[in-house]
Amino acid sequence: MLTLTKGKKAAMDRLSTKDGLIEALAIDQRGALKKMIKALGEEPTGEHIEAFKKLVSEELTPYASSILLDPEYGLPAANARHQEAGLLLAYEKTGYDATTPGRLPDLLEDWSVLRLKEKGADAIKFLLYYDVDEDAHINHLKHVFVERLGSECAAEDLPFYLELVSYDATIEDAASADYAKVKPHKVIEMMKEFSKPQYKVDVLKVEVPVNMNFVEGFGEEVVYSKAEAAAFFKEQSDATDLPFIFLSAGVSTQLFQDTLVFAKESGSTFNGVLCGRATWKNGVAPFIQQDETATREWLRTEGKANIESLNEVVAKTASSWHDKVTVI
Repeated sequence: MLTLTKGKKAAMDRLSTKDGLIEALAIDQRGALKKMIKALGEEPTGEHIEAFKKLVSEELTPYASSILLDPEYGLPAANARHQEAGLLLAYEKTGYDATTPGRLPDLLEDWSVLRLKEKGADAIKFLLYYDVDEDAHINHLKHVFVERLGSECAAEDLPFYLELVSYDATIEDAASADYAKVKPHKVIEMMKEFSKPQYKVDVLKVEVPVNMNFVEGFGEEVVYSKAEAAAFFKEQSDATDLPFIFLSAGVSTQLFQDTLVFAKESGSTFNGVLCGRATWKNGVAPFIQQDETATREWLRTEGKANIESLNEVVAKTASSWHDKVTVI
């Protein structure tokens, strides 16, 4: 059971539906969004990134309980969001230094939790890459780092959303069958670690515990039977007493929705989603063609349909975080 201050509880309410479900839209991508633009033949600029985020925020936040943005390019979008949508702001630098072992985390050096709060943040999000089996010293540094973050958020009475992305230092391709075999262990064990009270985490944003492309009936190559996959979803849910939400990890809208149904059927008590590319990625192409009218039309039709259909699935499959908290 998570204990919240009244201030944190009020902020959590602003980020959720009245029923305690988190139906959040994520567009804090920076490096990934630049790569998407570059892949379409355009050299990305800061103006591109800011303008696209603002369009997404204007058109889609009426249908989301909250939006996750970055302070580097996302503040105009934060100001353009629907009045009833809460605001999460990311605190991490995008990407990691691939020349240094350990994917060590780093903060945006010209921001603090206080400054993000002053920009209207209802919660702070931080992304941590974590391999439970990596060198103990590397993981010790990450533990200390997250402890600092949790304490900083607690001092400002803001909820701390910790996004955990697993990896294996010895397996290069995270989309491979080799990684799929070890992924449940990686995801479940890191959730256990960061559910410990010293980190002061309020919500875990996590991957599903399996690669659904390798689940019987979902993909061509089978690493897990349906029963094995279902057991991993249940084990993941039982690994934490904190509210937790699923990230979409760039999969298709349909696969993500099917995954949520599978999670519910498996006994997972997840509390919502923070869904990014699965909602808005196909809106990048008309935007790069410098057609704002076409971009808005896509967002108002397909983008809206993506988020509303996801909300319907979340309403049927997610559990209320109200049942996992007490207020002091």
